[in-house]
Amino acid sequence: MLPTTLLMLLAAALPTTADTTPVTTVVRVDSSKKEIVVTAGPFHIVAMPPGMAHELMEMMDGHDTPVYRFEWPTDGWFRGFGLELLDAAGKPLPRRILHHLIIVHYDRRQLLYSAVERLMGAGQETADASVPKSIGVPMTPGSHLGFYVAWSNETGKDIEGAQLRMRLEYSPKNLNPRPVNALPIYMDVNLTVGAGNTFDVPPGISTKSWEFSPPVSGRLLAVGGHLHDYGVSVHLEDVETGKVMADLEAEHTPDGKVTNMPRKLFGVTGAGLRLKAGKRYRVVGQYNNPTGELIKRGAMAHMVGLFAPDDVAKWPKLDLSDPTLQDDLADLDNMGHASGHDHGAHKHQ
Repeated sequence: MLPTTLLMLLAAALPTTADTTPVTTVVRVDSSKKEIVVTAGPFHIVAMPPGMAHELMEMMDGHDTPVYRFEWPTDGWFRGFGLELLDAAGKPLPRRILHHLIIVHYDRRQLLYSAVERLMGAGQETADASVPKSIGVPMTPGSHLGFYVAWSNETGKDIEGAQLRMRLEYSPKNLNPRPVNALPIYMDVNLTVGAGNTFDVPPGISTKSWEFSPPVSGRLLAVGGHLHDYGVSVHLEDVETGKVMADLEAEHTPDGKVTNMPRKLFGVTGAGLRLKAGKRYRVVGQYNNPTGELIKRGAMAHMVGLFAPDDVAKWPKLDLSDPTLQDDLADLDNMGHASGHDHGAHKHQ
């Protein structure tokens, strides 16, 4: 039996922040709320110069953190998350400071890419999220996880001693009826594993797309998306018929900053969107650049979601001998250690 509060301090030999203060990660299980609370810090978050473009921001020292490792402590299903960024006094900081956060699951492969699973991710435009208890990502105790963060500190001053708190919702193993097993699916318009997924945006309206064929049939239960500023939409379509299966349109401020991306749940009121093994699909991102100039490496576009395979045994296996997978692992190992890193693992799910 797990106690209501289980503490596991994972502090030894972890990377350090810019001010050399060791970053520690504390994992606590709150069985009454069915939450795994991961708290990390202190972080030194460097201020960005006013008006700095995203591609220049990535080259700043302190923009990225390394990957901080921890283990999943319970048996059951992951089903949601909430994020808090706090200052040294425990007061909330603006969520926009957190440009993106990604949780990596090292023990399972992605469906469409030879890369380790990205269990979840959030960008500046991502609100906290959860799915019904009838759905969940299966997890086992001791699963090897890690997370990394990129900052976007537009406050005008460095932030010392910040703390990040992640509340990861779970359903216990004894839940009855058992949730449908669903696994993350990631569909990017421009990803080369280990090399990056950003692309140029010409003036005016433009699109970028990628075609894929899933190796196993199943149902797409939920989708969300990610775009950078001036992004219009990201959608999924059937290549053969041209039918748009799912369309996510961004919300913006008057100057083009993306403030929100919608989510759609298909598996709550219906059976979900059917994807067939061997059939061709296309993910398409659209931008509208009003600056009159080419934006270099200033864009991303991808759709992410939960996919319930017909036969989980046909899910691609993790092959550590695969050179592409090794590129992904090397890219993760390099997080936070080199300026100008191209975010080969930069995904918001």
